[in-house]
Amino acid sequence: MSDFLPISKEDMKLRGIESLDFVFITGDAYVDHPSFGLAIISRVLEDAGFTVGIISQPDIKSDKDFLKLGTPNLAFLVNSGNIDSMVAHYTVAKRLRSTDAYTPGGVMGKRPDRAVIAYCNKIRSLFGDIPIVIGGLEASLRRFAHYDYWDDKVRKSILYDSKADLLIYGMGELASVEIARRLKSGENIHSITDVRGTCYLTKPVNTPFGAVECPSFDIVSNNKKSYAKAVRLQMDEQDEVYGRTVIQRNADMMLVQNPPMRSLDKKELDKVYALPYMRTYHPSYESLGGVPAIKEVEFSIAHNRGCFGACNFCAIAFHQGRRVTSRSEESVLEEAKKLTKSPNFKGYIHDVGGPTANFRNPSCEKQLTKGLCKNKKCLAPEICPSVKVDHSEYLNLLRKIRAIDGVKKVFIRSGIRYDYLVADKNEEFFDELVKYHISGQLKVAPEHCSNNVLDFMGKPHIETYIKFQRKFYQKTKQAAKEQYLVPYLMSSHPGSTLNDAIELALFLKRENIRPEQVQDFYPTPGTVSTCMYYTGINPMTMQEVYVATDKHEKAMQRALLQYFNPKNKELVLMALKRAKRYDLIGNGKNCLVAEQNKQIKSGGNNRKQNSKKRFNGKRKGK
Repeated sequence: MSDFLPISKEDMKLRGIESLDFVFITGDAYVDHPSFGLAIISRVLEDAGFTVGIISQPDIKSDKDFLKLGTPNLAFLVNSGNIDSMVAHYTVAKRLRSTDAYTPGGVMGKRPDRAVIAYCNKIRSLFGDIPIVIGGLEASLRRFAHYDYWDDKVRKSILYDSKADLLIYGMGELASVEIARRLKSGENIHSITDVRGTCYLTKPVNTPFGAVECPSFDIVSNNKKSYAKAVRLQMDEQDEVYGRTVIQRNADMMLVQNPPMRSLDKKELDKVYALPYMRTYHPSYESLGGVPAIKEVEFSIAHNRGCFGACNFCAIAFHQGRRVTSRSEESVLEEAKKLTKSPNFKGYIHDVGGPTANFRNPSCEKQLTKGLCKNKKCLAPEICPSVKVDHSEYLNLLRKIRAIDGVKKVFIRSGIRYDYLVADKNEEFFDELVKYHISGQLKVAPEHCSNNVLDFMGKPHIETYIKFQRKFYQKTKQAAKEQYLVPYLMSSHPGSTLNDAIELALFLKRENIRPEQVQDFYPTPGTVSTCMYYTGINPMTMQEVYVATDKHEKAMQRALLQYFNPKNKELVLMALKRAKRYDLIGNGKNCLVAEQNKQIKSGGNNRKQNSKKRFNGKRKGK
């Protein structure tokens, strides 16, 4: 009978389990839904014949939680949850967040900072030399020596600091099952050094031959040019076809990253999503208010993995990879039918998507045998001539979901690549997207309007977005609907100067766009953009990049994106005066802000002096 996996000795007893093969410790609440990595890996292992128990958000100040399921037969599995624990805790301004969507009741503080390290060190203190395998986003993106925004320094590989035995990077189904089977056969975890998609530490004398070597931790933590070269090398080898073993010295140990694991094929993906997930949070959380994160995914379907868009500020390429794989039509339709049987289902499927909703297949045939092109983008700055643009398969899938009995609407919320969309000469999908699949607003991500900044982002030029925007509103009018685009915009991305931010403000005014929310660039591990932020160097070209790190300038760039908000008036005025754009101050139709009156102006000058003291910082990349 389908049920949640054991979370207590009582659960184990009911299942007739004396001891578990694996104990999975996670920084999230236990949600048994395929949008959660913990749920997928634990169900895949269960399907392979192993017993798995879950310890969710254990208190590291006490031993009790870590001991409650006993000692596992084979290993502890550890992740921080669906996102990096530091991102879960802190805003880009390094202020503590007020809620945690992955915790019952949205309560903050139920997981430690650097959760993977904290959990592993606790396991070591209690269980000694027991095998520990780490995975998930936090482990995957911190597998090499990496710049840490919160410490503002380079940290060693998380494998070194956590004292774990193996690290699984990327999508871990195949690696997890192979490791499990080898452990069960009696193999020592320290001899499991050849599994693709994993990293391990070894003494330098045991370093495998033929590997590509990154500059060491000691070097990259003291030389930014070497750090940029290391990132370029790591990105270049992130391909399941031609990727090679990569090594990097971390203190007294050598980190070895084996080549990436192959992607699951369609049949394997179908099997993963057909496993007996409960599709909700554990009932023990009901009295605590439930787990807020389920609301976004409860009636959503993931039909693909990977993203050949590979924006520089996004970690998907370094985690899932650039190769797109997808589930079969039958698998997705079966899941949609399951959703209609839920007592909470109201007829609305909130999303049929993934990292990028309108990708179903690899970008071109060549990559299947030769891999994806190194240091090239499939879609930016212009779409590659080899990219196969075709929405017909996705369109037919959506049509069949709409026809399922009990389904009223099918929405797409997880991001449309508008550049890929407008490159399709067949506009059937565009027409039906506008007619059937938008709930009033469609979120898209132009991010900026300055082509100089967009190049650093790895995004298409703004002309592509303008073309898409014009077509969208034309088709919306033809469909007699009232629908709007909600553009994601980012301030202070590496390469963005104050003048670029002003250019973006002018673009927004010209296009009559008033964003309610904007995102300041957040330097998170595992992205090319974070490397630029730390080093002031574009690792793909080794050219210098301007980086706004002064808090006052970052505040001005952010304020310019909402120049119309009265609360931002003082910052916008400061920005325009610093850039000597006095032509944009006043009441003219092209102006961004009116001059303050004399009394306010005086107070503004005092606040400006105070702000300079408060936001004293330094520039990088000059």
